[in-house]
Amino acid sequence: MLTEEKTIDIDALLAKAKKPSADALTLHPFYRGKVETTLKCCVRDIDDFAIWYTPGVAAPCREIEAKPEKVYDYTNKWNTVAIISDGTRVLGLGDIGPKAGLPVMEGKALLYKYLGGVDAVPIMLDTKDPDKIIETVLMLQPSFGGVNLEDLSQPKCFRILDTLREKAEIPVWHDDQQGTATVTLAGLMNALKIVGKKKEEVSIAFVGSGASNVAISRLTFSWGVDPTKCMMVDSKGILGPHRKDLEKRRHEYVDKWRLCQTTNGDLREGGIPEALEGVDVVIALSKPGPGTIKPEWVERMNKDGIIFACANPVPEIWPWEARAAGVKIVATGRSDFPNQVNNSLGFPGIFRGTLDVRARTITDEMCFAAANALASQIGDSLDMDHILPTMDDWEVFPREAAAVGMKAQEQGVARMEKSYDELFEHAMEIIGRSRNMTKLMMEKGFIAEAPEE
Repeated sequence: MLTEEKTIDIDALLAKAKKPSADALTLHPFYRGKVETTLKCCVRDIDDFAIWYTPGVAAPCREIEAKPEKVYDYTNKWNTVAIISDGTRVLGLGDIGPKAGLPVMEGKALLYKYLGGVDAVPIMLDTKDPDKIIETVLMLQPSFGGVNLEDLSQPKCFRILDTLREKAEIPVWHDDQQGTATVTLAGLMNALKIVGKKKEEVSIAFVGSGASNVAISRLTFSWGVDPTKCMMVDSKGILGPHRKDLEKRRHEYVDKWRLCQTTNGDLREGGIPEALEGVDVVIALSKPGPGTIKPEWVERMNKDGIIFACANPVPEIWPWEARAAGVKIVATGRSDFPNQVNNSLGFPGIFRGTLDVRARTITDEMCFAAANALASQIGDSLDMDHILPTMDDWEVFPREAAAVGMKAQEQGVARMEKSYDELFEHAMEIIGRSRNMTKLMMEKGFIAEAPEE
């Protein structure tokens, strides 16, 4: 039984967990958006318009026509990313449509700028057709240095990403796949260090078989975890060769059917409770909780268990419930609990490094480089409540950027050559500029002070 003191603590934690949503309903209409366009060139007087627009602008236009690569030198293409979504799988809210998904993409643009110094433009598409989405992204390429796909439902998200990575001349990245996988792998690296378990020996239950966990499993298995010791669980149960429903649709659910063949070496059947029996790690990106994962199921895990309950906006199980059930390390996707495992720790730095060497794509090896940089940044502060740096430790983003840029050059996918120090110093400068600009605009009143509660 819980003591009265413990009950009060839980009530306070629940109230804290609900507060960001309440604040969001106050501050979103107050600011009416989170990003805007500002100038980055001087306007000394009205005569400067003749330089920045007609007739002077014709000169750089002719230069770019003659040498298309100069578009990166004469425009902001080098630092601009399109955030593209159709609103079909937004957070844990599902298919809420392009208009309702816009606040999320604006928030993503805010993080790109503040944490990575990257100018990002949210673009919501009023279509669910994967071919139209692919066509639209390819048509938008001239304006952007890269593309961040976001909140696309599966299985089409896999085909959209794979097709665009093959056809596009700029890097295309699906943050729900590659970004989440990179940060989760970094968290897993450090969590296993704390509990003293080897990657080759651990068993993992992946709860949820959507875009995020499919990508996480791919990166995790490439890192050295044995897939036969692991299980994937979707809404109909554990994946395996017994799943005739997926076998019938194997051409549609290619990745899921592949995982049916490569995971679950014990041929286990059932649902989440059966998947958690005797495993070391749970990585959950599924239905928002609480109650998606029950404490009595968690009790079936091995000693010194690890749970990443990363559904948004509410984790599959509250952290204090998991701890009470015997788990040693609990992480969520939220910034208001310890151990945030969220793609916001990855994509700003990864794209910073990608843009700075003008990479053609973002490979798994570049993601590994970012994961190692992220995991290493925690240093001596590593413990069961601090498995990764927080976004306050903003030096992690320049370190990721430099690591990613170096790996891109090593793999031959970069168009520019820069040293690690050059990449790191440039990232520090441009990210520091973004943070300082925000601070200055708040001090000068150009960003209004948030209203009192």
